[in-house]
Amino acid sequence: MSCAESARLAIAAMAIAALLAGSVDAVARTCNALAGRTTAVTESDGICRVTGVLRPVAGSRIGYHLWLPPHAGWSGRMVMLGNGGYSSRLPLAAMTEQLARGAAVVATDTGHDGDDPDFARGRPQAIVDWGWRAVHLSAVVANRLATRYYGRVPRYRYFNGCSTGGHQALMEAQRFPGDFDGIVAGAPGAARVRLNAAFLWQYLANHSAGDDSRPILGQRELTLLQRGALAACRADNGATAGGLAGDGWLNDPVACRFDPGILACASGRTGPCLSPEQLAAARRMYRGAVDPRSGARVTNPWLPGSEAGWTAYLSDGGRQQPARTSFWRVWAFADPAWSWWRFDFGRDLDRIRRTLSPKIDAVDPNLARFRASGGKLLHYHGLADPVVSPFDSIQYHSAVAARMPTADWYRLFLAPGMGHCGGGPGFSRFDPQQAIEAWVERGRAPDRLLARPADPMVDTTRPLCPHPTRAVHIGGDPARADSFACHGMNDTNQNKDSREKTA
Repeated sequence: MSCAESARLAIAAMAIAALLAGSVDAVARTCNALAGRTTAVTESDGICRVTGVLRPVAGSRIGYHLWLPPHAGWSGRMVMLGNGGYSSRLPLAAMTEQLARGAAVVATDTGHDGDDPDFARGRPQAIVDWGWRAVHLSAVVANRLATRYYGRVPRYRYFNGCSTGGHQALMEAQRFPGDFDGIVAGAPGAARVRLNAAFLWQYLANHSAGDDSRPILGQRELTLLQRGALAACRADNGATAGGLAGDGWLNDPVACRFDPGILACASGRTGPCLSPEQLAAARRMYRGAVDPRSGARVTNPWLPGSEAGWTAYLSDGGRQQPARTSFWRVWAFADPAWSWWRFDFGRDLDRIRRTLSPKIDAVDPNLARFRASGGKLLHYHGLADPVVSPFDSIQYHSAVAARMPTADWYRLFLAPGMGHCGGGPGFSRFDPQQAIEAWVERGRAPDRLLARPADPMVDTTRPLCPHPTRAVHIGGDPARADSFACHGMNDTNQNKDSREKTA
């Protein structure tokens, strides 16, 4: 556990202690009554913790944890927290925080143990559990148990997750619109087949054909590319890109037209530079994968300004193979001898989209049922995300908006300079949970999210604005969010790219 997580847990523990005062004896008997054939309970300091196992079909085993605060301290909310990657790990710090706020809290192991897609070897139902079943069934059971425990149904039900948690969030809105009243979807890896194809493309683009021993671009070269992109496009900061001229990130990387050729090694040049082989690899990576039959782009590239973070998924944990190799060998092809060098981004990708995408992808833009149920969807994504391309979120929001008006129930917030689910040099600390609660419970649609830098010692604030607007400085102290307004910009390039569809 990191120091930051430990600090969050300590703060939450103090809040829980205040919540529990005078309530211990009242709940013990009721908590014990929740024990059963598929559930075990423990009661400590007035908190009832339920651990359950669901076996909806042969080959499925879904674990979940439900934490119930004391009757007197219950806010009437149930909050489900999402997972990360392919991990079965529960988001304990986030669960503890929400418990401290008086919510009943639930999370699932998504139907397996471990953090590699290899968990599905010989267990095809585990793919379905991970894809959608574990979250949905855990939410249904948690709602029933909370109702039984408190004697009334949760008044407000929320889902909050980022990365795979954002994927789970969109899956719930698409498939089970009645499960939650409010959903927070951060940096969703929702087009999961396409995302893993993009990781695969990055690996292949960064190696000579058939040679796994030597990546063409390493951390030094990727950092050089990022610095080059910042130098080329930061001039728009404080102007058409919004923000301030001095911002050390790109406020509008979508509009950045960076040519890595400016970093080419040439006669008389001093300092770091890129060889012709390295430039060719960089251009392939900026372009994204293409269908060899048509030349159409079939994966989304990552944005300029995120390059230094690409190394995390350029290989599979540092091994000489692509990231998520077991996804392809186990989930996609069921072939332990599958070779990435034979992958065809036309024919093979089409096949996997037909067979696997219906189980795991959350890309359906028809959210009419969620909207009709009164649900609210708050979606956010860092524009310096090196893991899930921000294009995924921009395109999904555009696809939904093309079908129906969205402003009163679905808003996307793009965070300049923010990495994957947080971090980065931009303003990356904000509270989407309180924003979604205000929207659902009081009808206060989020016109902006108040954000702070990742470093808690830096006392500055700035608004994150609903897409397609951006934060524009209108005068006053540039360290204060109220010195910025969310304005639309006449940026035809961004409008064009935001609507762009991949095959």
